[in-house]
Amino acid sequence: MAITRTFSIIKPDATRRNITGKVNAMIEAAGLRIVAQKRLQLTQAQAEGFYAVHRERGFFGELVQFMISGPVVVQVLEGEDAVPAYRKVMGATNPANADAGTIRKELAESIEANTVHGSDSDENAAIEIAYFFSQCEIVG
Repeated sequence: MAITRTFSIIKPDATRRNITGKVNAMIEAAGLRIVAQKRLQLTQAQAEGFYAVHRERGFFGELVQFMISGPVVVQVLEGEDAVPAYRKVMGATNPANADAGTIRKELAESIEANTVHGSDSDENAAIEIAYFFSQCEIVG
């Protein structure tokens, strides 16, 4: 197995409820290291750019509005096969379908306010990381 990186967002529903520490504890318990992190208030343009792949989908406008509704915490995570490792600890997109002990099962409010975002591939992780971080900000 290789040490790789993935991208994470702790979403506005989690920052509003002040549970970023709980999310980070679950990430670290899963064997992932947080090698870059910052708290941001996304602009509409940033959110639209980040989620541009979903632009044609019916939920795009609601997603953008949700993501700009409060601060987020963007992160770079590092570990063995980081993308699948993080996706496993995140749980299914719909918290009702997520496994016990996952972030979404334990902490999410709904399918829309599901606490975290994570990259779905190594290629997208690289793109998403570069969207928010310069190389000098990643200190592993």
